[in-house]
Amino acid sequence: MDRYLERLIDPWLADVLAVAPAVMITGARASGKTTTALRHAASAVRLDREREAGPFEADPDAALRDRPEPLLIDEWQACPGVLGAVKRAVDTERRPGRFILTGSVRSDTDPALWPGTGRLIRMAMHPLTVREQRSEPPRPFLSGVLSGDLPATPSDSPDLRGYAEIALAGGFPEPALELSGSIRDDWLRSYIEQLLTRDLRGDRSDSDREKLDAFFEAYALNSAGIVNDNTLYEAAGLDRRTARAHVQMLTDVGAVAELPAWSTNRIKRLARGPKRYLADTGLWGAAVNADTDLVMSDGNLLGRLIDTFVTNQLRADADIDPARPRLCHLRDRDGRHEVDLIADMGARGIIAIEIKAHSAPKPSHARHLEWLRDKLGDRFKAGVMLHTGPARFLLGDRIEALPISILWS
Repeated sequence: MDRYLERLIDPWLADVLAVAPAVMITGARASGKTTTALRHAASAVRLDREREAGPFEADPDAALRDRPEPLLIDEWQACPGVLGAVKRAVDTERRPGRFILTGSVRSDTDPALWPGTGRLIRMAMHPLTVREQRSEPPRPFLSGVLSGDLPATPSDSPDLRGYAEIALAGGFPEPALELSGSIRDDWLRSYIEQLLTRDLRGDRSDSDREKLDAFFEAYALNSAGIVNDNTLYEAAGLDRRTARAHVQMLTDVGAVAELPAWSTNRIKRLARGPKRYLADTGLWGAAVNADTDLVMSDGNLLGRLIDTFVTNQLRADADIDPARPRLCHLRDRDGRHEVDLIADMGARGIIAIEIKAHSAPKPSHARHLEWLRDKLGDRFKAGVMLHTGPARFLLGDRIEALPISILWS
């Protein structure tokens, strides 16, 4: 693909490099980190190339010196010692725009990351959102809801099948923009195979590999769900410790995301488990072997696909929102009340979001939003029902129905 698509993080990355010495961009493989970073760099080194990595392994401090800046250090984790050298360089001369580091997501508990504390500003790159694919400029949705400054309803909103097709294309640049049909499906299946083989399996036995495959499939089938841990573990025949390690690894490489449960002292007996998602709906389709015809014939799969798709759009959007919303979910222990997403805006209040694969939601569909509004009072700033129809309308006091397509209008 010759034409560069502006990413949501581009303006943020430029602003950060203007004032800070170093930035680390994390995200799933093939999500476009290097392509974007190169547009902001004056020079680059690829540490996954043995010849380029050699000087950094021998003497990373010397290898950093006298290179045009900002210097892109791509796949830094292939030579972890470079992070210490970046720390020392920044401590010696803390001028803005010196280094951009890119690599797969790493756990915050990874000791290799400690030199970056206080020296690196981290930002996540997600797979392409629909807003990015359509070359629409960044426009944080949640801040727009809070301020009441939302764009007009788009005139070209897809129907339910159209949303399913968009979601199943996913957001990895190559399959989403350049491939289609069975070739795109092959790319996504190959991505999963390489993810589970290269990044997670290591030297495990064949039986362990089969269990990991089964675990990933079970996780995908439960995407957008609050599933009991034991359900996932037993589906793959894994013990709790091994399964938790798999979840951490899948999170670290950007394949899955978990939203924490929201809590407040105004509501008792709330569930504490996370809501689990595959981080890309193209991967979801490949993992569960689902195409558009299948999801349109299965309400459970369709609901999970649309929920996962919308949540991933909002996760990417929230990361560039200046209000820095924290995304959570809410469910009481009895299962009587559940809200798909809570955007906690801190002192600004909360926005509650329901996601509905329905073209004309009714006021009764907003009963959980009404319940939460009545429980929270003034702290509840807005309730949003994101739906698959074309219209925008009120469902109640501070509760509005909006088409999903408003996320990229």
